[in-house]
Amino acid sequence: MNAKSAISKEIFAPHDERMLGAVQVKRRTKKKIPFLATGGQGEYLTYICLSVTNKKPAQASITKVKQFEGSTSFVRRTQWMLEQLRQVNGIDPNRDSPEFDLLFENAFDQWVASTASEKCTFFQILHHTCQRYLTDKKPEFINCQSKIMGGNSILHSAADSVTSAVQKASQALNERGERLGRAEEKTEDLKNSAQQFAETAHKV
Repeated sequence: MNAKSAISKEIFAPHDERMLGAVQVKRRTKKKIPFLATGGQGEYLTYICLSVTNKKPAQASITKVKQFEGSTSFVRRTQWMLEQLRQVNGIDPNRDSPEFDLLFENAFDQWVASTASEKCTFFQILHHTCQRYLTDKKPEFINCQSKIMGGNSILHSAADSVTSAVQKASQALNERGERLGRAEEKTEDLKNSAQQFAETAHKV
């Protein structure tokens, strides 16, 4: 099981939440650690996760999840409701960059994703989730590539591929229906021919 599947199962499923997406990140700028906070828990991996509750009305949230060195389990850290997200900054709209900033009502984090494509996928899911679950004030997406904002997003591509699969299946069924229809017509013709032949033979 990969890390994201494990996070989904460990952190979100027990709380009746569904994880929509996650991105592995590192801080771009080191946080100033208070003098007393020595003897930390060592190295760790950080994931920014987007989830939604299964209960209606569905509520989406962004959660920081950590995995400490030497541990196979994950720890839920800070969580924000999606409504608290004010701005998503893609840093550079002209190139694939792994860097991004998230601005919340009460927090501001500067991150670097493990890869630019992982950030892009996460942003697409985040943008789509904001459009779907936030009715009032939606966060501002700045310095983002157009593909993130709904151009050829993976969500559209997935929807398109499902639509085309349905169309192909429907077309195949129609063609099959036509073939069956033609076969039935041929059977009917053969039956009529046989009947005529029998009647003619009877007359003879």
